[in-house]
Amino acid sequence: MDKVEGFGEADVCASDDAEARRIWPEFTRPFGFPAGGQPLCQASSSDVHTSASPPSAWIVSPSEKQNSANIIARGSQFVCAVDVGTGSARAGILDASGKLLGRVEHPILMNQPLAGHAEHDSEDIWKSVCIAVQGAVAASKVDPSHVVGISFDATCSLVVRDEEGSPLTVSTSGEKRWDTIVWLDHRALDEADECTATGHKVLSYLGGVMSPEMQTPKLMWLKRHLPETWNKAGYFFDLADYLSWRASGSLARSQCTLTCKWTYLAHELEGWQPDYLETIGLEDLVERGNLPERASPMGADVGRLTPEAAKALGLTTSCHVGAGLIDAYAGALGVLGGFAGDLSQIDRHLALIAGTSSCLMALSPEPISFSGGWGPYYGVALPDCWLSEGGQSVTGALLDHITRWHGAVGDPNAAVHKKITERIMELREREGPDLASRLHVLPDFHGNRSPLADPHAVGVISGLTLDASFDSLCRLYWRTCVGIALGVRHILDALNDKGYAIDTMHVTGGHTKSPLLMELYADATGCTVIALAAEDAVLLGTAMVAATAAGLYPDLPSACMAMKQGGRPRQPDPSARNRLDRDYRIFLEMHAQRKVLDTLQ
Repeated sequence: MDKVEGFGEADVCASDDAEARRIWPEFTRPFGFPAGGQPLCQASSSDVHTSASPPSAWIVSPSEKQNSANIIARGSQFVCAVDVGTGSARAGILDASGKLLGRVEHPILMNQPLAGHAEHDSEDIWKSVCIAVQGAVAASKVDPSHVVGISFDATCSLVVRDEEGSPLTVSTSGEKRWDTIVWLDHRALDEADECTATGHKVLSYLGGVMSPEMQTPKLMWLKRHLPETWNKAGYFFDLADYLSWRASGSLARSQCTLTCKWTYLAHELEGWQPDYLETIGLEDLVERGNLPERASPMGADVGRLTPEAAKALGLTTSCHVGAGLIDAYAGALGVLGGFAGDLSQIDRHLALIAGTSSCLMALSPEPISFSGGWGPYYGVALPDCWLSEGGQSVTGALLDHITRWHGAVGDPNAAVHKKITERIMELREREGPDLASRLHVLPDFHGNRSPLADPHAVGVISGLTLDASFDSLCRLYWRTCVGIALGVRHILDALNDKGYAIDTMHVTGGHTKSPLLMELYADATGCTVIALAAEDAVLLGTAMVAATAAGLYPDLPSACMAMKQGGRPRQPDPSARNRLDRDYRIFLEMHAQRKVLDTLQ
């Protein structure tokens, strides 16, 4: 995943590389409502340089590093959080209380040689990370020598390197630079189905179905279709682990990445399952990929910045590197980590990390499985906690797609989404709450990740007419928002049916800038919806990991509770319940009818 780009991220630092336009527009074009109309970037790419010399080192003494009560020391120490998403890398500098002091974003490239294929250039990603970090430090006005910790979160994309650590192509084009399979790439659909057919116990932690967005089917595809790349491979990384390696030189892999995307079972004495890997033809995976026998827990210090990395990032070799994590899990930590002090109530809370796609994360002290969801995963956010995940593969990207596909306006951008939203408000005021009530949308345009776990599912629109006006787009857009919210309810019901007691939803990401979606998330689910006050919950969660690795707090729960931010609650509107209950019944019936149509001979 899963990226939280979208509403509020329309303004990014411009790239001088013309190839920055070679991104997959269906999934990476920023959309939505920039907060206050201000760009996210506090510095342009011309203000920073990856070759800048680092300032003199400032070393934290061991006693000071371990003294969590040293408030004076903490006040002069800061951490850097880096978030690499589908279309950009952003970095933030935060203080020990979780306050964001400076943030900069820089675009990254994507290549689409074939339908369903999406690839990154990991060198381009590292360059963008360096630009963003230098810019964030400059924007924060923090002395680089006072940045004592850094951690990376990223999409669950797969990076392939040779034995010398150089890029290896994952592209059918053969271009060496494209060495990373993007998380949303669905080239391995057949391989995913083969994994599902094994019936192995690892599938019980994946809702019973292997997704093509997981790493083992992608690795199977690579071995079959690009054998030269496979035979030359020396390292396989999840993107967050690749960034930790570039920063520290450490080959440690995060418990978050391996458990969630590599079928590693962190709760078992032997995390890797050799019989499963042998069954799918990846018996040499651990050795070939230089993968460790044990994963590094969240908050672990995997080393300090190398001189080369410190120079490129504009930091110092005194800076500690925390084990990385997947972007959506960083968001979950940012919004749910504050409940680490009372695990008895944590199963009432859900994190919704929503932008281009959406992830729903629930934590519990005991493992709770639900059909069609991912997990339960052990220790991938908070230690001694189990996490269950549901998701929607396209949400914000679907609103972009609907807008572009309809054709009443140009390419979607912040201004277009704002114009559509304002017109929907006017139409609802004029026509009442039943606006476009005969129009229904199943939002599975890129498969149904949860709760059906069907990557082959397709989207459905019922109720179209010959009207091609701007108002018809607004009606369709509104009902697509309804469909997205009902999809969240579908996942929420599946979680609660299995033992969760979720009544509060914490939303972060671009969707918090959409008044339509925030209203619908409350009204469609009946939950209290809280929009996090922090500017960026994903960076906050990653900063919590960095602060722990740097020794600012004795453990990750302590860091989470100290750095947590408040939020703005919204209660559901009781008058909307009957209308949305009817919509939900239709939503479920459309799922059933789609299945009937798919099976007709």
